[in-house]
Amino acid sequence: MEILVTSYDAFRRREPSPTGHTSIFMFPIYGAACLLRPLCILLQGFHWIVRGLFYMSCIFSMEYLSGRFLQKKGKCPWNYRCSGWNIHSVIRLDYAPAWFLLGLVFEKVVMGKKKD
Repeated sequence: MEILVTSYDAFRRREPSPTGHTSIFMFPIYGAACLLRPLCILLQGFHWIVRGLFYMSCIFSMEYLSGRFLQKKGKCPWNYRCSGWNIHSVIRLDYAPAWFLLGLVFEKVVMGKKKD
């Protein structure tokens, strides 16, 4: 997904080769999403808005903690300094709707279809 988003950004900037990219550091960060499955099970009875807010908070927390850790090591592959909605250049609050929706989509993917 990150590669598609960065490719789209390059395309939007009319770069001759809209190449997407990521960092090796992103694999364990994205891999941490497997920790959300047990939380999805626990949250099954809650309203979708509550679940979406919870997932959004988890994504922001992971992005912030991993970003700050990588910043201290001088290895953070992203920098949101250009956005007025950034916190310490590692998260962007204007991404909240995207993380809210992504959390709910992820929930559907990992939980599969409900059996009646």
